[in-house]
Amino acid sequence: MRWLLNSWLLLLSALLGQSWGYSYLMISPTSSKSHYAVGFALAKRLAAAGHEVTLISPFPQKKPIKNIIDVDTPNIITVMGVYKARILQNAKKPVILRYPIISLMGLDLTEALLKEPSVQELLKQNRTFDGVICETFMNDAHYGFAEHFGAPLIALSSLGATGWTSDLVGTPSPPSYVPHCLLRFGDRMNFWERAQNLGFQIYEFIYENLINLPRHEALYRKYFPNNKKDFYEMRKDTSLVLLNNHVSISNPRPYSPNMIEVGGMHVNRKAPKPLPQNIRKFIEEAEHGVIYFSLGSNLNSKDLPKKKRKAIVDTLRSLKYRVIWKYEAETFADKPENVLISKWLPQDDILAHEKVIAFITHGGLLSTMESIYHGKPVVGIPFFGDQFMNMARAEQMGYGITVKYAELTASKLRSAIDRITGDPVYTERVKAISNQYRDQKETPLERAVYWVEHVTRQKGAKYLRSASQDLNFIQYHNLDVLAAFVSVIGLTVIFVFLLVRFLFIYIRGSLLKSKSSKLKVN
Repeated sequence: MRWLLNSWLLLLSALLGQSWGYSYLMISPTSSKSHYAVGFALAKRLAAAGHEVTLISPFPQKKPIKNIIDVDTPNIITVMGVYKARILQNAKKPVILRYPIISLMGLDLTEALLKEPSVQELLKQNRTFDGVICETFMNDAHYGFAEHFGAPLIALSSLGATGWTSDLVGTPSPPSYVPHCLLRFGDRMNFWERAQNLGFQIYEFIYENLINLPRHEALYRKYFPNNKKDFYEMRKDTSLVLLNNHVSISNPRPYSPNMIEVGGMHVNRKAPKPLPQNIRKFIEEAEHGVIYFSLGSNLNSKDLPKKKRKAIVDTLRSLKYRVIWKYEAETFADKPENVLISKWLPQDDILAHEKVIAFITHGGLLSTMESIYHGKPVVGIPFFGDQFMNMARAEQMGYGITVKYAELTASKLRSAIDRITGDPVYTERVKAISNQYRDQKETPLERAVYWVEHVTRQKGAKYLRSASQDLNFIQYHNLDVLAAFVSVIGLTVIFVFLLVRFLFIYIRGSLLKSKSSKLKVN
């Protein structure tokens, strides 16, 4: 009888677990595999917890995973391909000129996803979700999915905190010590840097509110015609923001209670997977160690201008180290003998190897997280987006050196590599930061799943919503109160001035009258 009771309990538990599973819609709006990796790590963990995840992305699964349903968006890859070339062409331009290009890329990617037949088919379905998890990358019109499917909106930022995410939940971002993600500053800014930071944030605020957000509002109205909420009201109704960041590897700054750091969800915290035999052999036979080199998933090393590519090749050839280079071709004519190239590489597992001593990177946040987790110092060549800020932070924290792409030469790259590999301080510093980063009470994925489920259970967790979301710009910055104070003080000063003037004139008049009277008497 006891075994029968246990069987019934197991069956009941399974049935209850099935009934408690939530359904989520996840939107991955770019063809950047690094951005996708963050969201996909969360999707897999939610699926493993018994929830159903409908995943809109340009990367359908090759091997189906239980509880994950793909909605393929291949046109995003085509759109992103156009902008990849523009990113490289404009890498040398000032950020104020690059910002409109980023904005247009976000707009075009937003509409490309919404126009996809598979997405249109999904929008026609008469169904709901328990939560909508949307990656944020200048794609504000996508937040309309939440109201359309009657679900709380959960934003996922693969870049950490930005102005695009902070505004969603009312997180303050004082420009005196919170650098803009597109600038090259850390949180210890001098006067000139603070002036630039403030100036650029004012520029962004004007550009967003006068140009970019109205464009997204038009898309929102076009593709979600039945949504009742105003576009700007809808943005401020975000229930939760998950940040791909952690204070130990970034800068201390204030957050609203519904903005949660879950940086490093994509990092493998288990034993490294076995490396392919050719890579393992190449690493283990290296006499002086190995340097890993990758410019990320958005830029291809093979597409670099010949002059820059030659500078890199000449530098690598001159090294005593072996180099593993993510290079998007089978080979090239002047490939150095100490270099192994491949179109795809298991980056996380390579960085975990003890013989890998440094990482030449574009400075993407995912790459810098992996380098920190595995204790590898970096030489960064930033091109785009938050890569400049990430490398500025790496230099400020003492585990990285930046080589500006516009100034990239063989001698400058070689000098940076010699410093990063020759001075043990860089490795010691990154290992100390790695120790801080690893010292968390739960893994980032566990924290992310908890908060997603919590917001779902609490029907959007409205109690976390900041009152700042109900204030307009004037009220939020107390400009009306300041105006009232200035008015009262000004009126008081004017009143006192007029009173003193009146008294002065009155007393002076009285004195003159008295003097005149005395003269007449005499």
